Amino acid sequence: MNIFRKVFLIFFVAFILNVIWENLHSFLYDNYIGGKITEFILLRATLVDAIIIVVLCLPFIFFPSFKKQSWIIIPLGFIVAINIEWWALQTNRWSYNVYMPIIPFLSVGLTPAIQLGLLGYLSFKIQEYLLT
Repeated sequence: MNIFRKVFLIFFVAFILNVIWENLHSFLYDNYIGGKITEFILLRATLVDAIIIVVLCLPFIFFPSFKKQSWIIIPLGFIVAINIEWWALQTNRWSYNVYMPIIPFLSVGLTPAIQLGLLGYLSFKIQEYLLT
């Protein structure tokens, strides 16, 4: 199967899933760089998330022997998301409001922490399903 087609499909599916996710959980944030969270900001976050998901999925596309271990996308995405959240919270990129469920010990929001891993895995699996 054409690698470009797989990458494009993962990106497309990831973009759709992330635009839905970003809009559904945006009410859990207080602000973005001290200002209102707009649809433009959510679309930009969606684009970045889709690109990150493509990068997370690349080893499973280029190395067919990894395909059976695609579940590894979930913990990899979780680790990437945790690091993004720590950086964003430390640099005041965004802040949570009182409704955001916080993961104990990690001190980051639950919904952003699971987003990349879960949606990355789903994007990869949907791409596989659509191309079979």
